[in-house]
Amino acid sequence: MYESYHKLCLKELDNIKDRPRLLLHSCCAPCSSWVITFLTKYFDITILYYNPNISPIEEYEKRKKEQIRLINEIEHEGIIDIIDCDYDNDIYESKIKGYEDCPERGARCTICFNLRLEKAAKVAALNEYDYFCSTLTVSPYKNAPLINEIGEELSKKYRVKWLYSDFKKNNGYKNSIELSKKYNLYRQDYCGCIYSQRKNILD
Repeated sequence: MYESYHKLCLKELDNIKDRPRLLLHSCCAPCSSWVITFLTKYFDITILYYNPNISPIEEYEKRKKEQIRLINEIEHEGIIDIIDCDYDNDIYESKIKGYEDCPERGARCTICFNLRLEKAAKVAALNEYDYFCSTLTVSPYKNAPLINEIGEELSKKYRVKWLYSDFKKNNGYKNSIELSKKYNLYRQDYCGCIYSQRKNILD
């Protein structure tokens, strides 16, 4: 299934008509740059900035500010706006309690994906979006099959379409780096939580 996620996305896009509404969970401006460029040809997009894993709060605010700046500056078709959610770092910390020392790409990350994607699914269903998805699959460091499996389950639970993706395919990740340079975006050196930051420091 893993190799076909990008093909599933392209197949779905081939059938798109009349610019449906997409709720796009974004982890950060750099990752969203290529995804927005790619998807704005097909959808009117609302960015959902919900990343309670990011800490400290100064880092969270810095990344959010860059996301808003990118939306205002990036070349695009149609509509792009943003939903700025509550920080909710306390909820994240309670969810991952006991998993703080898990390695990257382990159980803590799975909990984090679930938390953020479920928020996206809830908001998409409540506001009657046609689709929801996430920028997370543009990163080569994120588990695209797992993210799509979570999205698929949440799609069934909340009755809103999940847009399968593996946005790093076809030079997606490379394109995001180039766009980050073009718009002079802040590129963070750790995923977001203090536990991934500690891992970088230790490395």
